[in-house]
Amino acid sequence: MIVAILVAFLVCIAIGGFLFLGVASTNTAVRQYDAQLNTAANSKLEEIFIFVDAKKLRRISVAGFFAISILAYLLTDSWIVALVSGSIVVLLPTAGVNFLKKRRTKRFNSDLPDALQSMANMLRSGLNLVGALEFVVEDGKGPVPQEFGLFLRELKVGVGFDEALDNMYARVSIPDLQLVVAGMKISREVGGSLADVLARLADTIRRRIEMEGKIDSLTSMGKLQGVVMTLLPVGVGYAIYKIEPEAMSKLFFHWTGWICLAIIITLEFLGYVTIRKIVSIDV
Repeated sequence: MIVAILVAFLVCIAIGGFLFLGVASTNTAVRQYDAQLNTAANSKLEEIFIFVDAKKLRRISVAGFFAISILAYLLTDSWIVALVSGSIVVLLPTAGVNFLKKRRTKRFNSDLPDALQSMANMLRSGLNLVGALEFVVEDGKGPVPQEFGLFLRELKVGVGFDEALDNMYARVSIPDLQLVVAGMKISREVGGSLADVLARLADTIRRRIEMEGKIDSLTSMGKLQGVVMTLLPVGVGYAIYKIEPEAMSKLFFHWTGWICLAIIITLEFLGYVTIRKIVSIDV
């Protein structure tokens, strides 16, 4: 009798410990996710001139989680698939912000040579650097006028020239802008024709962008091949599962099948990464 009471007591302690750890882990995960949303809304989105309230982003994320989870359950009749699908949706805000920032950076890089050439022409016509920047800001659209406009506003409120350039590079950390920042600093300290420096930088950046475009067009088939080869086993496995569900069910409900799935996923990931490494060429 005493042994049974002791065992029951130990079981209760173990269950309570597991519940406590589960609640603590859940609270930690929720706090981390909330911190990521706040960072995405208050820092990353503001860097690309998109202003969204963190509470609104949080409500959209929660609504998307429940909507996708319910839809996945209705389509598959599986709570596991529903929870996995909802969890993927929860990660989308951060991934979406990174995608928008990457797209804006790419457009900034493609528009930068034209802006530099316009500045060089304005300097040659007799305008100073501030006047050339104001012309680019007023005449253009997109991320380049936005960043140069913020650069001008910092200068007008008393921020140092070099510090304002460093702040702009911190917001858009790309090698081409680093060259522009270095060229403007050197020209300001040493002297010389800033118009010629900007014109040469515009030509260099434009040539590099053209070369990157040619490389992307030549390697696009290899990138698509990597995606197809990665998704092909998934499609074939799904087709076989529909044809022979009893045989394929061993992959999901037996320990040997779990080992096979782990090996398959590992090899698929390594193959995809290898193909991406082969077709990724840095200029």
